[in-house]
Amino acid sequence: MYAQMVKSTGETVVAKEKLSPKEREFQDRIDRGEKIEPKDWMPEEYRKNLIRQIGQHAHSEIVGQLPEGNWITRAPTLERKANLLAKVQDEAGHGLYLYCAAETLGVSRDELFDMLHKGKMKYSSIFNYPTLTWADMGAIGWLVDGAAIMNQVPLQRTSYGPYARAMVRICKEESFHQRQGFQIMLTMAQGTEDQKRMAQDALNRFWYPSLMMFGPSDKDSVHSAQSMAWKIKMNSNDELRQKFVDEIAPQAAFLGLNIPDDDLVWNEKTGHHDYSEPDWDEFFQVISGNGPCNKERLDARKKAWNDGAWVRDGMLAHARKKAMRKVAE
Repeated sequence: MYAQMVKSTGETVVAKEKLSPKEREFQDRIDRGEKIEPKDWMPEEYRKNLIRQIGQHAHSEIVGQLPEGNWITRAPTLERKANLLAKVQDEAGHGLYLYCAAETLGVSRDELFDMLHKGKMKYSSIFNYPTLTWADMGAIGWLVDGAAIMNQVPLQRTSYGPYARAMVRICKEESFHQRQGFQIMLTMAQGTEDQKRMAQDALNRFWYPSLMMFGPSDKDSVHSAQSMAWKIKMNSNDELRQKFVDEIAPQAAFLGLNIPDDDLVWNEKTGHHDYSEPDWDEFFQVISGNGPCNKERLDARKKAWNDGAWVRDGMLAHARKKAMRKVAE
C-alpha cells in the first residue's frame, strides 16, 4: 500500500520443476512459513523486489510527516499539540526501522534517498494532498492510518525477517494513530455545526485518496504474482480495499458523517459493501508527479537532505576519528 506502484519482476510464478536446487530449497522454506534472514541465500530478484517495496514504504513514512507537521503549532490545545508531535515523531521512527531493514539487503540509505530525490523511487500518493483544516488531522489518523494498518498487519507475516519484525512495532503505533484520529473526528462530529462541517469536509476530501492508497485495481496492478509467491506482498489491492470499506462504513455512520459515495450500500448477497471506484486517472496523475503537493513535498525532502549535510559530515568525521583512536590503542 505504501509501495503502490512497485514494478516487481516476474509477472508469473515459475514452476518448481524449473527452479534450480537452491531456488527450490528457498521456495520450500517460504512455503513452510520460515523467515529469510540477511545472511541467508536469496534470489537476486527477491532482494531487488524487497528493496523497492521497503524503500518506498520508508519514504512514505518520512514524507508523511510533512502534511501533519504543518499543524503542530496550530493544533487547538496544548494536549493536541503534544499528541500530534508524538505521532510525527513515531513516523520518523517508522522510517528509521524500514531504512535499517532495507540496509540489510545491501543498499545504503544514501542510495535510497538519491532514488527518491531523482524520482526513481516513489512514496504513497496520499501525502500529495494538502491538509487545509485541523479536521484533516483526524481524517488522516482515522482513514490514512486505518488504510495503512489494513496492509501492514499482514506484512508482519512477510517472508523477510527484518521487514516482518519492523512491522510488529510499526503496527502497534499505527493502531494508536488511528484511534487518535478517530477521537479527533468524534469530538468534532459531536461539536458545533461548524466543527461537524469541517469533519465532513475532511472526510469528503480524503475518502477517495484513501481508497487509492491500496494501489490500482487488480486488473491494472503491476504487482507481481512472484512477489505473492515469495510472500513479499501478502494480499491483493482489491481485497484490502474491500476490507477497508467494510470497516470504515459503520464507523462513519457512528460518527454521523456521510461517506461521499451515493453507491455505497451493504450487499447482503456478497456480505460486503458495494462502493464506487476512485478516479484512477487522478491516481496515475498524482503518482506521476502531477498531484496538488508533489513538488512541494519533494522539494521539502531535498531541502532537508541538503540542510542536514553538515550533521552527516560531522558524524562521519567523528566516527573516523574514533576508529583511528581505537586502532592506535
